[in-house]
Amino acid sequence: VQLVESGGGLVQPGGSLRLSCTASGLPRSSFYMTWVRQAPGKGLEWVSSIYTNGGRTYDGELKGRFTISYDNSVNTVYLQMNSLKPEDTAVYYCAADRLIARARSLQEYTYRGQGTQVTVSS
Repeated sequence: VQLVESGGGLVQPGGSLRLSCTASGLPRSSFYMTWVRQAPGKGLEWVSSIYTNGGRTYDGELKGRFTISYDNSVNTVYLQMNSLKPEDTAVYYCAADRLIARARSLQEYTYRGQGTQVTVSS
């Protein structure tokens, strides 16, 4: 199983980015696809999750600026990030798990990507 994130980079405050995470090799089952992030010197922060069967979303405090979506035709989960702020700077990770949407550590998820860096700076 591989989860490969892309779409990170450097963006100015107020800008937008769309992160993608393509899953390959996932077993035939329904999963919670999740985005979490980790800022320098800080702990893991859960951002949002989506259930692949039905598309129900579970959003954290960033709802309104960040939107999660899933395209099952290409097994890809997206995170649209708008009105970005310097405090959004972090490594963003994609994760997948049959049972867990919100976890305290990345290791709790059965599958996880390598992360993509997002830097918000002028």
